[in-house]
Amino acid sequence: MSTPQVALVIPTYNGRRDLERLLDSLPTQTATFDTLVVDSNSSDGTYELACSRGLQVQRIDSKDFNHGGTRQWMVEHYPDYALYVFMTQDAYLDDPEGIANLVRPFADECVGAVCGRQLAHPDATPLAEHARLFNYPPTSLIKSLVDAPRLGLKTAFISNSFSAYRRQALMEVGGFPPHVILSEDMYVAAKMLQAGWKVAYEGSASCRHSHNYSLGEEFRRYFDIGIFHAREPWIRQQFGGAGGEGRRYMISELKFLGPARCLAWPGALWRNAVKLLAYKLGQQERYLPRPLKKTLSMHKAYWDNPPT
Repeated sequence: MSTPQVALVIPTYNGRRDLERLLDSLPTQTATFDTLVVDSNSSDGTYELACSRGLQVQRIDSKDFNHGGTRQWMVEHYPDYALYVFMTQDAYLDDPEGIANLVRPFADECVGAVCGRQLAHPDATPLAEHARLFNYPPTSLIKSLVDAPRLGLKTAFISNSFSAYRRQALMEVGGFPPHVILSEDMYVAAKMLQAGWKVAYEGSASCRHSHNYSLGEEFRRYFDIGIFHAREPWIRQQFGGAGGEGRRYMISELKFLGPARCLAWPGALWRNAVKLLAYKLGQQERYLPRPLKKTLSMHKAYWDNPPT
């Protein structure tokens, strides 16, 4: 495969320090790519930092940001690339081969999207570290729809904190959806798999990205995930639910903590119970008034003008 034209797309909002760390990690990359930033009217110097680095920068009103819609707008605004790599401002690269390894699976012309590996930040809590180890193993895998009975929901797993998409495949399935509250990445991956494309997980392509979520933040995030699955039931119908994966995660987490950290077990079990409750509540969001949903949600701006 000849070297494709690659764009790295970074949505930003009031994350100057994080963005500086990410941008500082890019010059050592061996891959050739253009860096595109779309800033949601930051007030902390994020936009000015991006401009000072000589990047291609677009600015939108923060009220117009949408997880899927904004990313798709960038794809359509810059249509001349074969591949689009997406990162979030709070991720960064510490492997010079990170982006090169991420786009390598596109040598297979049937691969429509690639998910890279995420390693925990150095200051990650044990629970945050385990989350990355569980969801992002070192082993690479190329998945197709025939793997759904074996892999379940993991077949369509992908994260736009560090992922790449083939423009042809992305446009073929309608691009990133503007109507979802989050998980625009999984939505597109699932659509690609249904359309006959393959989705790769590349364990050799790594970035640093993790969150030390509070219990309240965990609740709000999983409430939104429940909303996503309730509104997109076709994904669970096609790939299966997340119940079995949740049990595997909890058992893995306790093993990771081990006997030496047994005092952390009750807190870990309680946190998983809260996440399950939030997810189940989110699945019932059609019965909840919008003001309550906004209160319980992590992505509150979504409820000011939710897409239909």
